[in-house]
Amino acid sequence: MSFTAINLDRLPAPQIIEQPDFETIFAARKARLIELAPHLAPSLELESEPLVKLLQEDSYRELILRAAVQDAGAGNLLAYASGAVLDHLAAFYGVERLVIQEADASVSPPIDKVLEDDARLRARVQLAPEGFTTAGSIGSYTFWALSASAEIKDVAILETVTAGQVRIVVLSTQGNGVPDAALLALVDETTDPRRPLTDEVLVEAANIQAYNIEAELILYDGPDAELVRQASVAAVQAFVDEHHRLGHDITIAGLHAALYRDGVQDINIISPAATLEIGSDTAAHCTEITVTVGGRDV
Repeated sequence: MSFTAINLDRLPAPQIIEQPDFETIFAARKARLIELAPHLAPSLELESEPLVKLLQEDSYRELILRAAVQDAGAGNLLAYASGAVLDHLAAFYGVERLVIQEADASVSPPIDKVLEDDARLRARVQLAPEGFTTAGSIGSYTFWALSASAEIKDVAILETVTAGQVRIVVLSTQGNGVPDAALLALVDETTDPRRPLTDEVLVEAANIQAYNIEAELILYDGPDAELVRQASVAAVQAFVDEHHRLGHDITIAGLHAALYRDGVQDINIISPAATLEIGSDTAAHCTEITVTVGGRDV
């Protein structure tokens, strides 16, 4: 995506309410009770005293309540909101959660409605103010293109050598990422009414660069080889899924980091032989992951 919004993950966690530990709360409650009733001080030194148990229970309740207030307060912020709360935050900007698949009760088994997930909706809400402009900004085109369909995984807004010409490159969630004609038409239909009169908008399918991953692991003595191999494969799969995006390079360093799990001593990456540099209108698509165990360091 050519437009870069604020990375919510890098914002410091908000403190809605102070979060003292149990001992701090208990000490404060105990001190306040002694202040109100000094004659109880000797009794409060006995762990078995019922009043001490009551103070402990009250202190624990306060600890839980503070945590609940913290979670509820943070849950009203875009970075932490989910579900219905996120829907309400989105509504403030005139954004609705997209439907990926409508429910169908006429078939057996019935098909449930599938909706846009929280992460994607959150990203669109961040971009929503960009959609207010009619000046043809990168953020505006990005917002409206993503709002055309939940089947759009990523978009890039690119200039051409021709003045006033804008390329909207679309990556699909389906298959290797190449969108079909219907999806491209939907993006065109959504963005055309929002473009400046002088802009010529070209909606295009993303280019796909296919690649495969082949790697050999050398393990330390001890760990179960198959369990280590499976952990590496799962991490590599997560890596390639994350970087199936427009303009995301597939780096050797990234593959090493994904393959290096507990029990791995060394890694030999056979393919790709070097970092794959991916253009802004292209997404890398992994066709096969092969990870083998080549031996143990003894």
